[in-house]
Amino acid sequence: MVQFQLTNYLLTDVKLPEAKKQLVHRYELVTKRIRERRQKNEVPTMFVESFAVALDPHSSYMSPEVLEDFQIQMRLSLDGIGASLSSQDGFTVIEDLIPGGGAEKTKQLRPKDKIISVAQEGQKPVNIMDMDLRDVVKMIRGKKGTKVTLTILRQGEKTETFDVRIIRDKIDLQEQAAKLTFEERKVDGSNGKKTLKVAIIDLPSFYGGGERSGRSSYLDMKRLVLEAKAKKADGIVLDLSRNGGGLLEDAVRISGLFLKTGGVVATKDTHRRTEVLADEDEDVQWSGPLVVLTSHLSASASEILAGALKDYKRAIVVGGAHTFGKGSVQVFSPLPANLGAMKVTTGMFFLPGGQSTQHAGVTSHIQVPSVFNSDEVGERSMDYSLPPQNISQFLSQEANGTPGSAAHWRAVEDGLIRQLAEKSAERIKKDERFASVLKELDEAKKEKGPVKLAEIKKKAKKDEARLGSRKDSKKDREKKMKDLEAPFQQEGINILVDYVLSQSSTIGMR
Repeated sequence: MVQFQLTNYLLTDVKLPEAKKQLVHRYELVTKRIRERRQKNEVPTMFVESFAVALDPHSSYMSPEVLEDFQIQMRLSLDGIGASLSSQDGFTVIEDLIPGGGAEKTKQLRPKDKIISVAQEGQKPVNIMDMDLRDVVKMIRGKKGTKVTLTILRQGEKTETFDVRIIRDKIDLQEQAAKLTFEERKVDGSNGKKTLKVAIIDLPSFYGGGERSGRSSYLDMKRLVLEAKAKKADGIVLDLSRNGGGLLEDAVRISGLFLKTGGVVATKDTHRRTEVLADEDEDVQWSGPLVVLTSHLSASASEILAGALKDYKRAIVVGGAHTFGKGSVQVFSPLPANLGAMKVTTGMFFLPGGQSTQHAGVTSHIQVPSVFNSDEVGERSMDYSLPPQNISQFLSQEANGTPGSAAHWRAVEDGLIRQLAEKSAERIKKDERFASVLKELDEAKKEKGPVKLAEIKKKAKKDEARLGSRKDSKKDREKKMKDLEAPFQQEGINILVDYVLSQSSTIGMR
């Protein structure tokens, strides 16, 4: 392990003496963290965390700090300065500034700035060098309207140190919410040239903060679907390829935007009691062509949504061979006296066809090569993973409205899928970008046993060119990742266009 870690430093062009020095410092920090946790009497916390993880991969204990982070992720909002931070060799580094946040409003901070001390209003600065990132974040966060002063170290052509005073504010994490974009395609229709408008909705998670927050993935999705309808989209591509799950009830309600009524998911507890969660809203917000993009990263609630739409023949699922394969249900229970919370696996969930997504996930109608299609990603490869189960199917006859009604949609038939899959395979075969992805996936499968240092260096340089390095900003790395994923999403759009054209009577009927 030490040799491997030392190699990683050498790959970033750090000279051997400096690499040794940095690695020694890394182990000093690890030792310091463990000592601090013991001094804070966190040994019981570590014990409970270990015990929970040994039950199954998804049971866990959340300390008060972890619980706070979880609630922020669900609400997509927090009180703070509006900056994402990372820890690098003992420094707390600003990775990105959130638009509209207090940090951005100062016009003084930049990505890659290092924070070396933090001062609360009216108090002396506290040196945060080598401090645990979680403790630093706790110091920087605070109630809306309060002030915090950061001492910044900026290294470039010249090195400078300066103070920045920031007023904390409510931060809305817009970049993690559902987004809608449009793309137009000129095609040959039955009556000559036509321009099709495709709506792409990216849903990165199923979030929500309860009634007081007022924000939920369901409400955002409903608004975006209605906007796509109002702007006369010919079809929708729903991108769940990076969606790791979230709130189960939102997955059920979002399914209802595309179905009339009926069972969406069933849960079975440890006493073998089964409960069906159904969409009870008779309105169908979108009855037109629908393609759902998935990958091996699509997990939990996103598998419920994709699987339900597939079982009802409501949508064409496009992506990797299968999704992540998480089919277990967790109950979240806050603990008294501000001790955090427990997340405990209490049962399994099942799709309308009766099958569990545990291990198998949701298989795609049409497979498209993706950088995420790794066999190492998935529930079946995790420690203490629960075995899959099945129940009787509970498909509802009321999921589709009567022909001619606003709630009626065309079922996706096997013949159509075969036709679209053949066209997609022809495009993929001719696309050099997909050839590169397939080659990389094939090489990854062959990487068994010892790997030579020269091969690691070669791969690291290739990955740095494609994905960015630590020297790049978070935005630059995200842009490179989007560029890498672009062929995958574009093929999803191509399949939707073929889908629309195959049903020429639907063109113009949004």
